[in-house]
Amino acid sequence: MRLKGLCVPNDYCYNCLLEALSKSGEVDLIEARLEEMKGFGWEFDKFTLTPLLQAYCNARRFDEALRVYNVMREKGWVDGHVCSMLALSFSKWGDVDKAFELVERMEGHGMRLNEKTFCVLIHGFVKEGRVDRALQLFDIMCRVGFTPPVSLFDVLIGGLCRNGDSHRALSLLSEMKEFGVTPDVGIFTKLISAFPDRGVIAKLLEEVPGGEEERTLVLIYNAVLTCYVNDGLMDEACRFLRMMIQSKASGDVQMDGFFNKVKKLVFPNGASFSIVINGLLKNDQLDLALSLFNDMKQFVDRPSVLIYNNLINSLCDSNRLEESRELLREMKESGVEPTHFTYNSIYGCLCKRKDVLGAIDMLKGMRACGHEPWIKNSTLLVKELCDHGMAIEACNFLDSMVQQGFLPDIVSYSAAIGGLIQIQELNRALQLFSDLYSRGHCPDVVASNILMRGLCKAYRVREAEKLLDEIVVKGFFPSVVTYNLLIDSWCKNGSVDKAMALLSRMSGEDREPNVITYSTLVDGFCRAERPDDALLVWNEMERKGCFPNQIAFMALIYGLCKCCRPTTALHYLREMEQKDMKPDSFIYIALISSFLSDMDLASAFEIFKEMVYSGYFPESHDKNYSIVMDAIDKFSKDHRTSSGIQVLMEEGKLPTHCAVKSKGFKEGLDDDGHAPLSPTEVKHSVEPLNTRCRGEEDDGLIHHDSDSESPTNCPAGVLCGTNSGTNFTDSSSGGKFQQRQVLFRECHRGGGRRGR
Repeated sequence: MRLKGLCVPNDYCYNCLLEALSKSGEVDLIEARLEEMKGFGWEFDKFTLTPLLQAYCNARRFDEALRVYNVMREKGWVDGHVCSMLALSFSKWGDVDKAFELVERMEGHGMRLNEKTFCVLIHGFVKEGRVDRALQLFDIMCRVGFTPPVSLFDVLIGGLCRNGDSHRALSLLSEMKEFGVTPDVGIFTKLISAFPDRGVIAKLLEEVPGGEEERTLVLIYNAVLTCYVNDGLMDEACRFLRMMIQSKASGDVQMDGFFNKVKKLVFPNGASFSIVINGLLKNDQLDLALSLFNDMKQFVDRPSVLIYNNLINSLCDSNRLEESRELLREMKESGVEPTHFTYNSIYGCLCKRKDVLGAIDMLKGMRACGHEPWIKNSTLLVKELCDHGMAIEACNFLDSMVQQGFLPDIVSYSAAIGGLIQIQELNRALQLFSDLYSRGHCPDVVASNILMRGLCKAYRVREAEKLLDEIVVKGFFPSVVTYNLLIDSWCKNGSVDKAMALLSRMSGEDREPNVITYSTLVDGFCRAERPDDALLVWNEMERKGCFPNQIAFMALIYGLCKCCRPTTALHYLREMEQKDMKPDSFIYIALISSFLSDMDLASAFEIFKEMVYSGYFPESHDKNYSIVMDAIDKFSKDHRTSSGIQVLMEEGKLPTHCAVKSKGFKEGLDDDGHAPLSPTEVKHSVEPLNTRCRGEEDDGLIHHDSDSESPTNCPAGVLCGTNSGTNFTDSSSGGKFQQRQVLFRECHRGGGRRGR
């Protein structure tokens, strides 16, 4: 640059430029200028690196800032300004311990922070929740001769109050006197609000200066009222408020006990009444709150909208509709403008009452004021009407909402569709679903599944599948539950191949089948007497990483038993037990029946013993009781199992009346007084207990709640056998399966035992 006749900046010029750039936060420019300085051969000094340190601190580039600091420390350039800068940065970064360590190091080297830095650091420490370090720094500040301002006491006392350290907080209050600092209203309110102890409050009230302005005293007394309310001492709060009210009529108010600590009573403001009234409402003392509100109106020109809203809301929650309406009229007359909360409180009460006309009238008033009804209230009314078989009235109400200019939510329409289906108005539900598009709604998965379930339940499966195609064309993405509903219906109709086609369609649309899908198909194939296909579906489920749950295992085992495959069913029972899943009692009975039908008395008896030792013997009122008793009868007549029955009875595992069944056998006779049958005769006399009766169809349906995607009831009604009405919870899908109560039927193949 000199060769070109240009002026070359020296190191002082660069240092001035770096200081200016550090204030602007231009870290990249600072680094560029440092490179220029190197290029010109200028040496870095303390005034070069200090702006660089400042820039790195402001940019929160911790590592670079520490490297610069270490360089300055090695060269002996660290002073109080540099340490203060880094300590403040540590505090901002949340590293309180490093900041405090730096301050201690400064003190050891004779360097001192200024008053402002002390205050900023203490505020920062408290903000980070490190009141302990803040107090240590406060002690250092006092030791070096600074007088802490009231704001510093305020932040420290506030931090101690949050930590529940009442002793240290009150100690700081005493230190304020020593420094000649007068506590402000903020400090008193913090202390009173934080410590509900009557002794602490009494001590604090004694500390309140006698010459405080009334406005300041009201704020302090409001803190006392808040403390009482938060602690549930409503009698004390009401009593103190009454004393404050009496102070207007007479300056000499008789006070006793705790209230003697109050040096001067002042008249309460609106906030004082609001604190106590809201406390009474929270403690379910509505009538007392209304009484206090009436007293308040004598002294306060215009109660706040918050008090009106809270009172109206509490009246509505207590179903005191007429009083809430009267309060609304009074509110308007007093010049207080009702809010959307006011109207919706009353509107919600009308909806709970199923008062359609009143709700519509309230909608008109809300429309005139520009307020929107809350969706939850409208939906509540629709659901209440539908639950009481008034779905037509619910639909008329939704139409009235539209006429008033309010568009109901899709949740309300979904509830109405479900209500129409419940009263057998399926065609009207279809029409309402179709009209949703013209009303600006895109039906969601819940609405679609509700309608799909209704169609499937009415055995209109083809229409349900057509509906699926229509909603896909309109850009709607069916859920797994949607497909499960259709798969379940096709399985019940005996069209398992169509159900399998839907499974393939799910894969093509990236809808991963869940355990309910596979369980439904397994049951469908078993119902169609295609157990090999059921096992193929089961293997496919496991191959895709969909792990079977208790419901799935029981569906497969029960289905295999119905298909006379007890040995295979037993294999899956053992696998189920290995996975720490326990079958229900009807599974044991299904296996016993299937083995008996297969003339395998020994295996049937082994399962019977497992059932008995597991505590699953059915009660006398159970529908499976007769099946078990017949099985015991057969076991008692067979020489291979009769001794085992005798052992079980001697152990007390069987009911005492079972002994009657085996009495004849013990005497060498059967129940009719005849000699027992030979094994060959027994084989010919065994009647199958689980033979499936032709023409008998289960009526179980997957039910879908309107607010959930999880189907309920077992797939294709597979889980049957007991009359306990047990609810099963599918842990993998969240669905509940209601155990159906179907008796295993004996289909006699003629004759029974041979005549003699």
